[in-house]
Amino acid sequence: MSFQLIIGVKRFPRCRFASSNADSQQTTMLPPPRLDYRNISENFVYKSTNAINRKAPVTTEAIQSVARLYTELKNHSNTLNAKRNARSMIGEVVRKSAGAKKLKEEILELEEIVSRTEQTLLETALAIPNDTHPSAPLGPESAAVVLASHGPDLLAATPTRDHVSIAKKLGWLNLESGSQVTGSSWYYLTNQGALLEMALANYALSVAIKHGFKPVTTPDVVRSDIARRCGFQPRDPANAQASQAYHLQHLSSAPSPELVLSATSEIPLAGMFANQLLLSTSLPLKVAGIGHAFRAEAGASGADTRGLYRVHQFSKVELFAVTTQEASESMMEEMRRVQTTILTELRLPFRILDMPTEELGASAYRKYDMEVWMPGRGRWGEVSSLSNCTDFQARRLLIRYHLQTPKSSGGSTSVPAGNRFAHTLNGTAAAIPRLIVALIENGIELDDSGEPVALHLPGVLRPYWLGDNTLIKWQS
Repeated sequence: MSFQLIIGVKRFPRCRFASSNADSQQTTMLPPPRLDYRNISENFVYKSTNAINRKAPVTTEAIQSVARLYTELKNHSNTLNAKRNARSMIGEVVRKSAGAKKLKEEILELEEIVSRTEQTLLETALAIPNDTHPSAPLGPESAAVVLASHGPDLLAATPTRDHVSIAKKLGWLNLESGSQVTGSSWYYLTNQGALLEMALANYALSVAIKHGFKPVTTPDVVRSDIARRCGFQPRDPANAQASQAYHLQHLSSAPSPELVLSATSEIPLAGMFANQLLLSTSLPLKVAGIGHAFRAEAGASGADTRGLYRVHQFSKVELFAVTTQEASESMMEEMRRVQTTILTELRLPFRILDMPTEELGASAYRKYDMEVWMPGRGRWGEVSSLSNCTDFQARRLLIRYHLQTPKSSGGSTSVPAGNRFAHTLNGTAAAIPRLIVALIENGIELDDSGEPVALHLPGVLRPYWLGDNTLIKWQS
């Protein structure tokens, strides 16, 4: 089957009574999300205020309507079940009577009402963002709080350190061919630029593995349904004709699910655990995904699109974890330590920000950004982020775990304590092009005329470097 592009490992243990096998999961769509309508109904004032603080595309009226729809659904469902029970009690002879036929019609009508109410309730509730950590700053990006600063002293901002002009002079970056072959904000990395990408990816992966993350190569193509369940909008909700992703169109008359190029390997990593019931004793599950990220909106008007900073496709190593509800905040700090290790060993000056409400997107309960000083650009630039999504993604993807109570001192069998929705977290181990920007602008050595003569690179990359060392000075 052909496609048309349009804009718009380890086997983890499952609970032994998981409902479906791997083969059926590959060929069927996921069941509907399991949202907590009661919680939304009982806390609609907080949910409404939270949505306003996060600038979420959902109205207060829509959030308040969840309580009404939830009540209607329960009432209609109770009536439907009562009529079904009544119908099952009558005999075959009576079942053919006029009264029985009327009961059948009423049941069919109620089934339609229940189905329609369920769909409206789900669509409305899906637009509500995750709750927000009480420590998250309130407001736009400028309200971010600096939690920590690391690395060497900042170099003075100067255009002589601009990564684009330097990489072009060294023959490491070809933007012209990228524009000719694909379009603006596409690029070729050549010679030592290409070697630097591979070294960075392998180095970041090695750090992740040392911290217990299992390597995974991910699909670059995902179902748009999976992306939406993760909190990404493949299509712009404000403009149905606009697209925030690259969509793949099947060139076939047979119906098929909509596919998109993945905006981040977080999406296929989360999807890898979809519709699974895990054992609590198997958690946390930690994976590091190696893949590509595709951003259709990267070249938007007004965006910082010069060079490698904001591009339509880039290589990325992504950290992803599935935990119990109680362990997600400690896991966030563990993942932060992994990211800090990577940037510290790369000898980059960076800071860690606690991101404010308007920067959390739909899924994050709390989010940290790591920004590196880029003297050629004359500003800080985000190179990684870290989000605790609590059960937001798990409820949509049906990622659960089975919690058991310990055996009693008398040796009796464990008593099941029930199934819970897991918590998921994601964080960038390495967004390769931005790390290249940072390494070039902080590590380049210029002569008196401003021409590049050498690039100082951290020694941690040397074991992963292939071939030519010309112009490279390794730091011990």
